[in-house]
Amino acid sequence: MAKLYFKYGAMGSSKTAQALITKFNYEERGMKVWLMKPSIDTRFGRNIIRSRIGIYSEADVIDPDSSILDRYLNSGNGKKDCDVIIIDEAQFLTEKQVDELRYIVDEYDIPVLCFGLRTDFLTHLFPGSRRLFEVAESITEIKTICECGRKAMVNARIGPNGKIVTVGEQVFLGGNESYIAMCHKCWSERIRREKEERNSN
Repeated sequence: MAKLYFKYGAMGSSKTAQALITKFNYEERGMKVWLMKPSIDTRFGRNIIRSRIGIYSEADVIDPDSSILDRYLNSGNGKKDCDVIIIDEAQFLTEKQVDELRYIVDEYDIPVLCFGLRTDFLTHLFPGSRRLFEVAESITEIKTICECGRKAMVNARIGPNGKIVTVGEQVFLGGNESYIAMCHKCWSERIRREKEERNSN
């Protein structure tokens, strides 16, 4: 019986690497994978999914206003020829797109594996992540650690001055120079310390 999976973690937790390894594992068994990513993620090219460890693959691109269900139903001979759907950066999906994935699982018995962030740089859920928490059967945390050794859960955004950013748009694409995975304690303490330093100058 197919399921909708959400595998989430903080920045640097190897989500993309695990998505690509999962793709390889399915293909090694002769199964067809439909690999996708939201169009907002253009860090390595419009249709490239790339992990920090260097592995990469081409992927179909999902625009915010595109229907995943329509693309599934209107590909090839009536529907997409695939055994599994894998989506990277799933936090950027719309709620409607997550519901379409839920429908594909239910009606066509196709497993869907979504990999992505849980929250933004202010610890608020992304709309796509929220909907996945609401409707996925299997929810798994991909863990990584803060520099203090605790479990990291905050995607701290770092500004050009090296300070933590606490205001701004929810979506800002960046790599290792723009985000650090931190535990909540270290994150809040650093924000407090940097605020005290600004006030004392």
